[in-house]
Amino acid sequence: MNYYDYIIVGGGASGLMMAYRMSKDSFFDDKSILIIDKVKKQVNDKTWCYWEEEDGEWNAILTASWKKIVFKSAIYSSVECITPYQYKMIRSKDFYKKIWNQIASKANISFLEENVISMNQHSSEAEVITENKVLKTATVLNSILSDAYKKQTKYPVLRQHFVGFFIQTQEDSFDDSAATFMDFTVAQKGNTRFMYILPYSKREALFEYTLFSKDLLAYNIYKEEIESYLESKNITNYKIIEKEQGLIPMTCYKFWNKNSKNIIHIGTAGGWSKASTGFTFKNINKKTIELTNHLKQNKPLLKFHKINKFWFYDLLLLDILSKKNHLGSFLFSNLFKRSSPKKILKFLDEETSVYEDLQVILKMPPKHFIIALFNRIL
Repeated sequence: MNYYDYIIVGGGASGLMMAYRMSKDSFFDDKSILIIDKVKKQVNDKTWCYWEEEDGEWNAILTASWKKIVFKSAIYSSVECITPYQYKMIRSKDFYKKIWNQIASKANISFLEENVISMNQHSSEAEVITENKVLKTATVLNSILSDAYKKQTKYPVLRQHFVGFFIQTQEDSFDDSAATFMDFTVAQKGNTRFMYILPYSKREALFEYTLFSKDLLAYNIYKEEIESYLESKNITNYKIIEKEQGLIPMTCYKFWNKNSKNIIHIGTAGGWSKASTGFTFKNINKKTIELTNHLKQNKPLLKFHKINKFWFYDLLLLDILSKKNHLGSFLFSNLFKRSSPKKILKFLDEETSVYEDLQVILKMPPKHFIIALFNRIL
């Protein structure tokens, strides 16, 4: 078969979640759907975190959840209850298993294990070329990130990059009632650097050394920073169970301008990652529901994305951090010091009113944002 109603390019979080949504909706039962990726993902290659109220669609596969978050810096430190929210953690192996089990029940959804070479828009359909096949479709849902955002200068580009160690101690070492959202007490070295800690038992935790900056570090630097941090907390008798490494582009580049009549970009490739923080899973959860409904109504793909006020807020923050990367700790510290964490999380979820936006934004040091706004207008 060389023609499919839908071809999903990329079997990561966004591609698989789209397939999952379509598999659970009878509207798509008579539609042929193909997922293409170079490997069928089934292992722990990612950790996703997000916040929402207690009941949630993915609760059955949570590794852990927390009702409190910790923020630390030289300026301000606190442990905050975020009820009615919970901060939630999912390992990718559990996510993949849930998705593939659901997809396996649908005869109209298939998987092709090949590299995608190119995607082309034709007059009334799209073409996907793999190593061995030329496939036609009415709709391509692409989650493979191109490097076009790196080749432009209109919008700043930072990278959230990190290395994480899952460690296990021989005695109780962690307070597993709270997740450390950001610990800026690590040396900043001219950047925005913090430790991110997810204790999922009293003897197991993920320690992730994270930067919001333009340049990556040598792997040994991340490793040494984690080891030094653990030593500073008197955690010396431990073993490393797993390691992970990741990179998420932080930019307000308009990925959706690459959409066409029959091709839509999804996930990070579609601009679904939160530009100012790199959080992606919650946005994918929302956007896949919206896009599924959009497809069912046969609306033009080019009309799916809409820019909102939060895109501009993110742009100003990235303008600041791209020019003065060392200000990250100062800006986030003032935000957490002067605002309710629940209000901050609602704001980062892009669910606040204009009045609530001002309650958050006006708590930030105004000077840098005024300069960024002035420069952006010019």
